[in-house]
Amino acid sequence: MPLVSHTDLPTYQRLREEGQIVLPPDQAAHQDIRELHIGLLNMMPDAALEATERQFFRLVGACNQIVQFHIHPFTIDGLPRGKDGQAHIERYYESFDKIKQDGLDALIISGANVSHPRLPEEAFWQPLTEVFEWARHNVTSTLCSCLATHALIQHAHGIVRTHLGRKRWGVYSHRVQERRHPLVADINTRFDVPHSRFNEVFAKDMARVGVRPLVASEEAGVHLAVSEDLLRVVYFQGHPEYDTVSLLKEYKREVLRYFYEERTDYPPVPENYLSHGAQQVADDYMVRLITAKRTGLELPEFPERQLEADLDNTWRDTAKAVFNNWLGLVYQLTNQDRRLPFKPGVDPQDPLGLRN
Repeated sequence: MPLVSHTDLPTYQRLREEGQIVLPPDQAAHQDIRELHIGLLNMMPDAALEATERQFFRLVGACNQIVQFHIHPFTIDGLPRGKDGQAHIERYYESFDKIKQDGLDALIISGANVSHPRLPEEAFWQPLTEVFEWARHNVTSTLCSCLATHALIQHAHGIVRTHLGRKRWGVYSHRVQERRHPLVADINTRFDVPHSRFNEVFAKDMARVGVRPLVASEEAGVHLAVSEDLLRVVYFQGHPEYDTVSLLKEYKREVLRYFYEERTDYPPVPENYLSHGAQQVADDYMVRLITAKRTGLELPEFPERQLEADLDNTWRDTAKAVFNNWLGLVYQLTNQDRRLPFKPGVDPQDPLGLRN
């Protein structure tokens, strides 16, 4: 929870200048302590549906332990579902109509798999843009992950993501570029983030439309950015929500696709992910699998446990800190009525009061 500047101690002003949230006494006196209601638009395919729930629920649940969080998962039309996935959604998810009726303080939008080169050709595009437009008028802040970031930037600004020609896949070092923004207050100035994508929106394209990068990597590009108002939309191109084994499971899936001739090349190992010893295990397995495939032998067992035992997680703590900062800002600004985005007196064009 934020500090209250109940005296004129100069340290309070210094902390404000560093990006720390410090409330004046009159604002603190009028705060209403209540729960926060957070929507999770889960667009991931059935195989990752529940894992995605757990990943984002885990990050929210690790935030400030005073506020209570109610998470409302929902999805949209246009996403292919199998019997089990649809049954899970029907039993546990809310409808978008109910979400709109009850309101949200914050919204998280996951990534999704695509089947067309242009996002507007996807069956989910129109339903997704309806969520974007509703959130723009009714939600304090929306956090977009990966494809959702690309989709909203295209919908709002007409910037079409660029195909990289290969998959950007691995764990990359990042640096904070705007250290005084409250979203990155008190986090490591250099930290890792997993990426897994074929497309990118570049920093120069973001700058043209007022989107401000906060965290970026020389190898992987912009990871964290915010809308021109500095809060209403939070953009992630990386995957801070990933579990330690998420990239390993993706790698295993691609290896099996190669064995069953669903792809023509043996997949590269995610960059900067495996230790030297684990890399040797992966290389040895590649030789055994290629030999088995060439000679018609059975698929050798993938050394998942052996590789998993040697993995490090170098992003989770920073991801928790960013989520904690984000929801802390939402808590300070959101209306007591969760159907309204801001408390009285907050400027929707400059909710943090930080724009120059």
